[in-house]
Amino acid sequence: MFTYRDLEALQAKSLKMQGAIRNQTFSPESRKVLRRFSSWEVGELILKVNQSTLRGRLAADPTLPQGLVEDDGRQRWYSLDEINELRRRIKVNRQSLLPPRPQNKRAIRAAIANFKGGAGKSTVALHFAHAAALDGYRVLCVDFDPQATLSHSMGLSDVAEEYTVWGIMARDLIMETERMNSVARGAESGTALPQRKLPASITGMGLENLRMTDFIKPTNWPTIDILPSCANAAFVEFASAQYRHLNPEWSFFAAVSRYLDQLAPDLYDFIIFDCPPAIGYQSMNAVFAADVLYIPSGPGYWEYDSTTSFIGQLSEALEDLDRFSGNVPAGTMNLPKAFVDLRFLLTRFETSNELHGAMQQAFVKVFGDRVAEHPIELTRAVEQSGRFLSSIYEIDYRDMTRETWRRARASFDRAYDEFKTNMVAAWDQLEDKA
Repeated sequence: MFTYRDLEALQAKSLKMQGAIRNQTFSPESRKVLRRFSSWEVGELILKVNQSTLRGRLAADPTLPQGLVEDDGRQRWYSLDEINELRRRIKVNRQSLLPPRPQNKRAIRAAIANFKGGAGKSTVALHFAHAAALDGYRVLCVDFDPQATLSHSMGLSDVAEEYTVWGIMARDLIMETERMNSVARGAESGTALPQRKLPASITGMGLENLRMTDFIKPTNWPTIDILPSCANAAFVEFASAQYRHLNPEWSFFAAVSRYLDQLAPDLYDFIIFDCPPAIGYQSMNAVFAADVLYIPSGPGYWEYDSTTSFIGQLSEALEDLDRFSGNVPAGTMNLPKAFVDLRFLLTRFETSNELHGAMQQAFVKVFGDRVAEHPIELTRAVEQSGRFLSSIYEIDYRDMTRETWRRARASFDRAYDEFKTNMVAAWDQLEDKA
């Protein structure tokens, strides 16, 4: 027989193994450190500037970052901060190397969501965040998944649940209840309606006193921050049901949207949500706050079947939210919920697999141009990056054959370039905020 005590003991043993794995995966200090990037990568893959042009600019202006020369004496290696300084200071053919960002717009938000586990949501979120950072964007990741794969991949493992999406939702319940209580509310007869009361177990946590920035943690990438998750945040689904009972008029699904609305419009460029493999309180917060919905799916029949179920159940859930119309304070999002863009992205795709090709055609036949043109291919390098909680952008190409590394990177580059094109187009449709 196994009780909760046995499970507790097994978890304690597993946590020790987690620490050992982290010591092998991360730096000797048990924290992730972003590697430097070679001058070849900086020129050809990041800034997309001819190598000789880049060398000429560096030679002509010694105040530009010159990178570090490693033992071989041939290649220079640059930090991301140095790369961004080059991007800001160098122009090619009088053109800026800064990425496109519409003026007077807040950050654009993309939810990476599907109902099925293993569809590649965390992998896509991680790689798109890293690719966007290398592209010069400032990125905020929001981890809605209690499995916390994205948080762990970003180097965060010791996270208290009050600093996760659960903390934001509980804080929002307190603040929204106070707001509702402060509004003059009365029946036609003029009789005041009773005040909503929350128990001390919620109001006594001090969440309403936390600053906006207390929830956001830095990562090993200087231009990527994260609102992390942790396993203890899994009880948000149970807690949220209780919270809704305490205040039935609380628009629970808009908590994260309200939180993000309070951030400075120009603090970030992209905000990327990694959603849990279920439709629940956390995932509904993600999709309600999102401008763009990206749905990754494997290329098999069962994945197609699961994706079909996901969009059906999501449709029903979003329809149910309409009954809150009038209860959501004025802000970024309105009811009924509408996405500026919607895309399906095939993952773990093998170009030589006939079944994968047939399923790609089925996706296109049903969803048309909503299907991303460039799937993410399954390669040995992609599998290796998953094992080591790293993206292909973090892996040093010297750790494998350059061709294997380039093939994996090219697949994510194509997917990201398409993602960026879609995001920038959607960005133009947002209301001016800045």
